[in-house]
Amino acid sequence: MEENLKKKYEKDKDKLSTKLGYLQRVLKDYKVPVMIVFEGVHAAGKGRLSNELLIALDPRYTKFYATHSPTESELRKPFLWQYFKNTPSNTAVTIFYRSWYSLYIAMKNGTVKNDRYNGNKILLEEIRNFEKTMVDNGTELLKFYIEIDKDLQKEHIMRMYDNPRTMWKAQEYDRDNDEEYKKEMEEILEEDKKSWIRVEYENRYKSVIEVLEIVVERLEQRVKEEKKKAEKDKPDNDGFFNGKFPNILEKYEGKDEIDKDEYRDRLIKLQKEMRDVQYTLYEKKIPLILVYEGWDAAGKGGNIKRVVQQLDPTGYEINTTAAPSDIEFKHHYLWRFWNNVPKTGHISIYDRSWYGRVMVERVEGFAANEDVKRAYDEINDFEKSLSNFGAIIIKFFIHISKEEQLERFESRQEDEDKVWKITEEDWRNREKWDLYQEAINDMLDKTSTENAPWHVINGNSKKYARIKALETILDTCYKAFLDK
Repeated sequence: MEENLKKKYEKDKDKLSTKLGYLQRVLKDYKVPVMIVFEGVHAAGKGRLSNELLIALDPRYTKFYATHSPTESELRKPFLWQYFKNTPSNTAVTIFYRSWYSLYIAMKNGTVKNDRYNGNKILLEEIRNFEKTMVDNGTELLKFYIEIDKDLQKEHIMRMYDNPRTMWKAQEYDRDNDEEYKKEMEEILEEDKKSWIRVEYENRYKSVIEVLEIVVERLEQRVKEEKKKAEKDKPDNDGFFNGKFPNILEKYEGKDEIDKDEYRDRLIKLQKEMRDVQYTLYEKKIPLILVYEGWDAAGKGGNIKRVVQQLDPTGYEINTTAAPSDIEFKHHYLWRFWNNVPKTGHISIYDRSWYGRVMVERVEGFAANEDVKRAYDEINDFEKSLSNFGAIIIKFFIHISKEEQLERFESRQEDEDKVWKITEEDWRNREKWDLYQEAINDMLDKTSTENAPWHVINGNSKKYARIKALETILDTCYKAFLDK
């Protein structure tokens, strides 16, 4: 009887594995990322099920990520950091052996010590936002919760201990908290029944086939949906401009002058204070994120240069954001920014940032209208995750008039030391000034939040803008220090 069951199992498994491999290739062509999550108590069979999927899938386009007890270095990054950076590209599948749910529960019950977060409910909100962001952007997400009888679980554990090759699995970081884990997961499953798939692990044969069948069925359905989409017209990418927007920029049109001697004296004083603030950030383990956006030739680079001039270079990093690389383009647009968020006590400065999604990508039609509209909330959620972690977020938009920009463009063209700074693209962007103005005002209106407000700076005077930025950074940090 056992032999017949095994033969049938191998036959069914081969058939499903072949189909799964085919579906993976089709979805790769459609550029659909796939995330498969396995949760369940210790020794429930998650490893066996994960492995059978890995064997069936093309290893060139498949990743496996096992949640583990975070290292000291990982605890210096936001909660979702290790997961977002391991999300699949649009041609790949990632299998998560335990996931953000396990880490959330381990942090809640104290197995993993992390005092960065004020309460645990915010982490569940981050998880919901994270999953929504991935699904809304086209990811196929399957979440399995594996259940097992206690006697069978004990049998699995004893087998692990008896085999030197699997002893490590019997010592998972949260194995002593099964009851608490199970209680928390039941609450999570009860609140979100629709998105979870429960599988009872009775024996290897039945459970492997059940999981393979479910994955194949879901991916077949997704292929059908993608075929229907391909038959429809291309999504609109005209930027949905209508000339109606809250003109936030208009009150920053003048020119706030500052005396040369006063500028020098104040700059030296503020830069020394900035260095002191850097030390305090390090001592208090507070990450600082500075975002610089602005018109071409607004003076972002020069402003950043004055901010960091007296800083310890080991404690800050300047990230210049250009067009995404091939690898970055295949991931969610926030992926490359999640990869380089600062650790505790460090400063990250962004010369242009994730806001390219709602500015240049909207104006130039690089993103579909629906993707741009969705991005405002996604960006707010991203920044809220950073703020929940304790980061100070300061966002600058340096505004200059159209006339001032023209003067700077012409000055650059005439100066052989600066002519490299002006490109044909700068002139093309200038021709779309009105569209950019609408996109910028919408951005300022929809993404200025309590935890990450925008600071618009009149940049018609570079000296004024530099002093204003430094003062804003210092004032914001001083207020934050009082609260932490």
